[in-house]
Amino acid sequence: MEFVSKNIFLILIAFVSGAMLLWPLVRRGAGGPWVNTLQATQLMNRGDAIVIDLRPQEEFAKGHVLGARNLPLADLERRAGELDKHKAKPVIVYSGDPNRAGGAIALLRKHGFANVHNLAGGYAAWQQAGLPVEK
Repeated sequence: MEFVSKNIFLILIAFVSGAMLLWPLVRRGAGGPWVNTLQATQLMNRGDAIVIDLRPQEEFAKGHVLGARNLPLADLERRAGELDKHKAKPVIVYSGDPNRAGGAIALLRKHGFANVHNLAGGYAAWQQAGLPVEK
């Protein structure tokens, strides 16, 4: 007990740093299933996945995953019906912000899409992997 009272600051630092290490794992589970770039390309090639770019039109126009559709999160609720004929296919969503992608997954599930995935690292990870992009 004496150790704890004399070293409360060090114990607090250890607790906070441990929580910071675990936070990404907790957030990852909240955003639905995540796929890396390899898994995403496999879903696109074998599963005929639909790829949705959630970034604003301006960012999409600068470059996006080959064959991706631009449906900004702000418009997704209104435009989700455009995807209805693809409900049986896997859907991959990505953006520059993982929170945006998590919200889109929840919204698409609400509209009946069961097989929705979040691209880990978003567009930046796709580019970093040297995979094809459109401009």
